[in-house]
Amino acid sequence: MLYTRTYEEVELLRKSNRLVSKTLGELASLIKPGITTLSLDRIAETYIRDNGALPAFKGYNGFPNTLCTSVNDEVVHGIPSGYVLKEGDIISIDCGVILEGYYGDSAYTFGVGKIDEAKQRLLDYTRASLEDGVKEAIAGNRIGDISFAVQAKAESGGFSVVRELVGHGIGTKLHEAPEVPNYGKRGTGPKMMKGLVICIEPMINMGARETMQMKDGWTIKTADGMPSAHFEYAVAVDKGQADVLTTYKYIEEVLNKR
Repeated sequence: MLYTRTYEEVELLRKSNRLVSKTLGELASLIKPGITTLSLDRIAETYIRDNGALPAFKGYNGFPNTLCTSVNDEVVHGIPSGYVLKEGDIISIDCGVILEGYYGDSAYTFGVGKIDEAKQRLLDYTRASLEDGVKEAIAGNRIGDISFAVQAKAESGGFSVVRELVGHGIGTKLHEAPEVPNYGKRGTGPKMMKGLVICIEPMINMGARETMQMKDGWTIKTADGMPSAHFEYAVAVDKGQADVLTTYKYIEEVLNKR
């Protein structure tokens, strides 16, 4: 069942996703060589709770932490640990909150210090594939229109699209219908109506698309050990133009000062 949200519900979802955006902005200035992923996790949890919300991921199906921190060849669902970030790493940080009963969920892939041109190009194409997907999230279009746009942009850069993991609806649950694949054909899948709120989240690999799950039961890595990037927006479907509930402006304010 696809839920279409009222104006008031969309505004509550905007509020929760704005808090996620601000949390990622708080972390942006701390992501540098020498910090552990667990330190970032603790800072995020404190910030979320101080703002009257709960970490959405902590305890979700047994996940132990507030953030998913996925470094280099880790695609998604990396568990924060004592790993010390190094110059040249890339790290996807996926964050979720529950605020006033509604969920926020967003991800951004950061470079740690100076990264090489190949990694930067991966980040640029993954971000661009997200933006292209968002342009299709308008009332009357189908989910496959988003999927096609993401895949076309990523593959135009010579990158591959992860198939096993997809975007999703979001609202009073973290994961709702519909699934939002990052690959597919135009004109296929459920038709989108105004008020549908979805998370579009390309997971794009530098090498082959195949992945594998680690023994921790959570971390997904690329099968060939090549880097992967991940960006995610929460988006309310609207007429004529998508209403993006996530903003990267808090992150970019920090990064642009460097």
